[in-house]
Amino acid sequence: MKETVIIIGGCRSGKSRHALEMAEKIAGKEKFFIATLVPNDVEMKQRVARHQKDRGNTWTTIEVPVLVPEVIAEYSQKADVILIDCLTLWLNNLLMETKDERKITKYIQRLTQSLKKARCPVILVSNEVGTGIVPDNKLARLFRDTAGFVNQDVAKCADRVIWMIAGIPVQIK
Repeated sequence: MKETVIIIGGCRSGKSRHALEMAEKIAGKEKFFIATLVPNDVEMKQRVARHQKDRGNTWTTIEVPVLVPEVIAEYSQKADVILIDCLTLWLNNLLMETKDERKITKYIQRLTQSLKKARCPVILVSNEVGTGIVPDNKLARLFRDTAGFVNQDVAKCADRVIWMIAGIPVQIK
């Protein structure tokens, strides 16, 4: 059954673990993990290796810093499930390419269009960044605000929205 699910929460809330557990329950062999992180230091490379080990060899990992909508469109035709981790890192990568809010809005629209057209279940992980203080610089505010818009738009087109709190999933849609 085709379903779009967004799992959202704070840092270390259990989002990635829960997303992987959900995805593992979906029957089929064609499982694609869309990794948006660009590891730039030793510690992040170690995290990536740990996550890859946790997934095991039943997953095909595709590293996609920016072209997430295009990969969803291509791989959902043959996948049994796609897991994207995570939207906030994807947004970070977009902001490194452009600060033009109109271009970013178009990327977000392409993302939601690709989710609506996907032919397999898609599970997305994202961080909730709007519950903290207002950042003191323009770029950080742009990131926070745009992350909120991404989360709203994806949640609107998702079949289910799950909020992770201290490792506990709470379905809110």
